[in-house]
Amino acid sequence: MAQTPAKTPINIGISEEHRAAIAGGLNKLLADTFTLYLKTHNFHWNVTGPMFNTLHIMFMEQYTELWNAVDPIAERIRALGHTAQGSYAQFGQNATVGDAPGQPPKALEMVRLLVEGHEAVARTARELFPVVEEAGDEPTADLLTQRLTVHEQTAWMLRSLLEE
Repeated sequence: MAQTPAKTPINIGISEEHRAAIAGGLNKLLADTFTLYLKTHNFHWNVTGPMFNTLHIMFMEQYTELWNAVDPIAERIRALGHTAQGSYAQFGQNATVGDAPGQPPKALEMVRLLVEGHEAVARTARELFPVVEEAGDEPTADLLTQRLTVHEQTAWMLRSLLEE
C-alpha cells in the first residue's frame, strides 16, 4: 500500500500563526474581490440609459481587472501554506461587498453601488496591513498596496460620475 507523503513544513520566515492570520484576511479579500467582480459583470450586462456605452465599456474594464486580481490573491494564500476558498458559499460568508440586487438598478445606482463595493474592498485590504507588517510579509504588503491603489482610484473615478 502506498503511503501518503508527509506535508513538507513551510519555513519562509513567517510564523504559522501569522501565516494563518494573513491567509484568513486574504480569503476575505478574495471573497470581496470575486463578489465585486460578479456584481460589476452583472452591471456590464444590464446597464441601460443614456450613459450605456460609457458605462458598458467602463464596467468591462473594471470586471476584467477584478478577474485578473483573484488569481494573485489566491496564489498568495497558497504560498502561505493555506487553502484559497473557492465556493459561492465561502465567498458569501466572508465577503463584505453586498451581492447585486435581483433586479438591475438604474445606471447611476449601479455606479453608486460599485463605489461602495470598491471602498469596501479597500477597507478589507487596509485592515490586513497590521498583521502583514508585524510578520514582515513584504509580498503580501505589495499585493495589498497594489489592490488599494486600484480600488481607491476606481472608487474616485466612479464617484466623479455621481457629482453634478
